[in-house]
Amino acid sequence: MPTWEIEDKIGGAVCGVDEAGRGPWVGPVVAGAVMFLSRDVNPEILAHIDDSKKLTAKKREKLYDLLLAEARAGHLTYGIGEASAAEIDALNILQATFLAMKRAVEKLSPQPAHALIDGNRLPANFACATSCYIGGDARSYSIAAASVLAKVYRDNLMKELALKYTGYGFEKNAGYGTKEHIEGLKKYGITPEHRKSYKPIKELLEQTK
Repeated sequence: MPTWEIEDKIGGAVCGVDEAGRGPWVGPVVAGAVMFLSRDVNPEILAHIDDSKKLTAKKREKLYDLLLAEARAGHLTYGIGEASAAEIDALNILQATFLAMKRAVEKLSPQPAHALIDGNRLPANFACATSCYIGGDARSYSIAAASVLAKVYRDNLMKELALKYTGYGFEKNAGYGTKEHIEGLKKYGITPEHRKSYKPIKELLEQTK
């Protein structure tokens, strides 16, 4: 379970950063950034928040709402950053993820002095100091909060895309390569939101030439 240990070790104005959506074949990669301005937050958040992948959709959505309520109360600041499918194709998924992270952190007010990044790679050209932590979303409250915000925000985006592009099951698969998604590709072809640099989409494009 997450703690404040990493935040305490670094000290000062520290934010957590995590992403959602590196693996899907469609849609943007989304990053969340969270900086707690007070630790006097709803105890339900600290009791239940964790790596978003370990939580049910219902729990994530509840925590998302609680985190937004804390932001409105002035107890935390958060930012959401996106990099589009076109940017993923142009830059590659790693660099597009870093771009989304940078955009998320730039939206924080006040700005942090240090960003805790989930994973094992550090982005370049950040406006503040950075450090990375493997499994950080299960170790740091700030990273765990960023993880939940990024995941729920992206899932909601994919539900909107499902209304625009029916037949792919985006509301259920979030753009991952499920059976329904593959059937939709066979029947309707790719959408403008598909990542053309990803192998399954690239192969489908080559087959249809």
